[in-house]
Amino acid sequence: MSGHLDNFTIIIFGAGGDLASRKLFPSVYQLARWGHLPPAYRVIGVGRAGQSHEGFRSFVKERVMALSPESIDDHDRFDEFCNRLFYVNVDLDKVEGYHALHDEIMNARGEGVCNNLLFYLSTPPSLAPGIVHNLVLAGLGGRNRPCSGWRKIVVEKPFGHDLKSAVELNGLLEDAFEERQIYRIDHYLGKEPVQNIMVFRFSNGMFEPLWNRQYIEQVQITIAEEFGIRGRGAYYEEAGLLGDIIQNHGLQLLAAIAMEPPVELSPEAIRDEKAKVLRSVRLFSSESVHGSVVLGQYEGYRLEKGVAADSRVETCASVKFHLDNWRWSGVPFYMKAGKSLSRTVTEIVITFKCPPQNFYAISGAPSCTPNQVILGIQPDETVAIRFGTKRPGEEMVTDPVFMKFDYRTSFAEKGLTPYHRLLLDAIAGDQMNFIRRDSVERSWTVIDSIREAIGDEAPEPYPVNSWGPESSVRIYG
Repeated sequence: MSGHLDNFTIIIFGAGGDLASRKLFPSVYQLARWGHLPPAYRVIGVGRAGQSHEGFRSFVKERVMALSPESIDDHDRFDEFCNRLFYVNVDLDKVEGYHALHDEIMNARGEGVCNNLLFYLSTPPSLAPGIVHNLVLAGLGGRNRPCSGWRKIVVEKPFGHDLKSAVELNGLLEDAFEERQIYRIDHYLGKEPVQNIMVFRFSNGMFEPLWNRQYIEQVQITIAEEFGIRGRGAYYEEAGLLGDIIQNHGLQLLAAIAMEPPVELSPEAIRDEKAKVLRSVRLFSSESVHGSVVLGQYEGYRLEKGVAADSRVETCASVKFHLDNWRWSGVPFYMKAGKSLSRTVTEIVITFKCPPQNFYAISGAPSCTPNQVILGIQPDETVAIRFGTKRPGEEMVTDPVFMKFDYRTSFAEKGLTPYHRLLLDAIAGDQMNFIRRDSVERSWTVIDSIREAIGDEAPEPYPVNSWGPESSVRIYG
């Protein structure tokens, strides 16, 4: 693949943060180690710490060894990678530092590394507008390039904190870069099981004909985490669970499950179909929200650092979505996501309708045990099919059984991790696994309709390591 990629420089804002040390630096190193990157590339870290290039290299090695030691498979080669690291001290609010960044980029003339630039915003979302604005002032925007080559920008989720802020951020981004240069990253879209959803649906003739309202009873999407907010109180007070998980991970999984077949396997064709799904999501009103949404807050959340003593921010949400389109009319899409729940699991359960009559039910038992397809996203990367089979013995009765496929036991070769894949896609210019502006803004429209319909109603408390508020079961009625 390296022969098809241009030499480049990646500029990482927030280079001293956990994301950079846990994911970005290890991913760039390993991509180079595996031969996926071109022969000449540079990595420039941007941050507020006043340190030299050598100091930064030592810092990165120390942090990666502490946070992601398994990624360093060869210390000599990692040292060679560190020699490609450079550092620029930038006060993100002042344009002067961006001029210094411009000079550092241009210090490496030749081999194309100063012509092809990938800016990665590994920073809190609130800093993104100022960074983009100052990049333009320093002549580093993507629309007015002084030399040949490409410029791209990767922006971490969440993209704003409501529709208004998302529109403003997208406007700033598109003042500085063209849409084809903007990569809104949601790492879930780089996960192997998420990428398999389309393959599973559209390459298997035994499933696609059944993937509609005639045969499917309901869809359940669960994104549960057994840990709390992990010191991100200030961020969570702004985003809440709806903004942190439902708006991006949750609705993107829903779109992948519900989308129509694309006209071709191109990034725009696939993103067109996902955007159509999101446009079909029914908005919430004050009348509909109470039968469709339950928000919760885990006990002890208000004691977390950075959290208001009287906070009304949700850390758990159970939502029943409806899609107003031909394929899914009348099929509920249930979504549960939350912090401090019973266990960490992300899975999608597609439940099929029962046959009109079950001859094999035990007297007094339910008339049918429905068939299900269960897509495990994490921690287990699996596909399971639940169906009925005859119980051994003289009686003609059925028991549910499972057939399961597991990525880890079925394939000897390990796939790329989400950040490996998405970094490589961004460098190569493939936007298929990134989110387009219209999808971002429609997702926030859906979330804002929930917030407006809920109003000042406080989230219900729930015990840590439970499955959220007891009342959340009512939305499944």
